[in-house]
Amino acid sequence: MTELPEVRGVLTPNRPLNDLTWLRVGGPADWLFQPADIEDLQAFLAALDPAIPVFPMGVGSNLIVRDGGIRAVVIRLGRGFNGIGIEGTRVTAGAAALDAHVARKAAAEGVDLTFLRTIPGSIGGAVRMNAGCYGTYVADHLESVQVVLRDGTLATLPAEALELRYRQSTLPEGAVIVAASLVGPRGAPAELEARMADQLARRDATQPTKDRTAGSTFRNPAGFSSTGQADDTHELKAWKLIDDAGMRGAREGGAVMSEKHSNFLTNAENATAAELENLGERIRKKVYETSGVTLEWEIMRVGEPAPEKAGG
Repeated sequence: MTELPEVRGVLTPNRPLNDLTWLRVGGPADWLFQPADIEDLQAFLAALDPAIPVFPMGVGSNLIVRDGGIRAVVIRLGRGFNGIGIEGTRVTAGAAALDAHVARKAAAEGVDLTFLRTIPGSIGGAVRMNAGCYGTYVADHLESVQVVLRDGTLATLPAEALELRYRQSTLPEGAVIVAASLVGPRGAPAELEARMADQLARRDATQPTKDRTAGSTFRNPAGFSSTGQADDTHELKAWKLIDDAGMRGAREGGAVMSEKHSNFLTNAENATAAELENLGERIRKKVYETSGVTLEWEIMRVGEPAPEKAGG
């Protein structure tokens, strides 16, 4: 196996990724790198052969890693990247800081980023996917991001450079988000806490929060502008299209489309990544047959399928 640069963090070869994703599926990464700090990440990327691909991975909340794993160095940020600082109405959070923790700490200081409270995952992933909830999106609050580029350079990019749009962003190839600065309006801490408690209650009443899921499976095909803003002139919802296609509760092996919310794939009984992805594709096909609408995946799917067994 190719030798990689020395690091101060943890560099593990052939590291299974199933325990690092919320769906608990996935084969091994060629390497998993958990840098000690930004300088460790910079030095590693600067010395790494440019031909070796890298894949930044958050907490795996919106991800299917295929059963054959990932032929790359997977970079997963941890404790050295989860700080949260607040100055006035500006909140600067490390990419590994959980969205919910950022919302709560901001609220305690009277800054309203409550939309983050029910979004699963970390700030790095929220920025990359322009995550949103209850009509508010990262694009509405993001000021800038700090990234380490593929050559190890540390750079600060203004929010406009990311071209944030519905569940998408544009970043330089191989760039790793290490921090983000967001600005929120002022609010009374007690009122913000009450709002977040109400959001949690609404989420738990309508979504399978106790099951192994990766959040919403498919993007809503309409109803949002290119920046992620709600557009009341369109009301297509992925869950409604799935219901109309009769696919609520559909199964494939251990994978089930939730009975509680039909836009949530769940790992109900030791599903493989292939079962989850195949079920999703069956649902997409059925929805197209019944409505003419092609659903787009919101869950990111990466890696290779499991190799076929000889003589099978």
